[in-house]
Amino acid sequence: MPASRNPRPRVRILIGSATALGPGKVDLLQAIADTGSISAAARAMGMSYRRAWLLVDTMNRCFREDLVVTVTGGRGGGGARVTNLGHDVLSRYRDMEAKAQASVADEVAAFGALLTRPEADQ
Repeated sequence: MPASRNPRPRVRILIGSATALGPGKVDLLQAIADTGSISAAARAMGMSYRRAWLLVDTMNRCFREDLVVTVTGGRGGGGARVTNLGHDVLSRYRDMEAKAQASVADEVAAFGALLTRPEADQ
């Protein structure tokens, strides 16, 4: 796999053997917040609905309260909503990402110089 042009740290929050939160789950949580739908978020991210649902289920099980709740259908159909806790978790995770990136910026730049270039750049 080619190296990224801009290497950066990736934050993961582990609860036992489960990854409660990581870059992919946070992106999914943001996509659900943006679209109001697990299926629309999954489509936007190029993943199956089943995979998205399993990731949401893992997140919900790892936290004291659900981060995402489903809304039963009606005239406008069903959907999903990111809870207040879910929005708080998103915000805290983004803050952690920014702090992690800032604290290791010099080391990441040094690693970047050691990595091979993607084939397209050669």
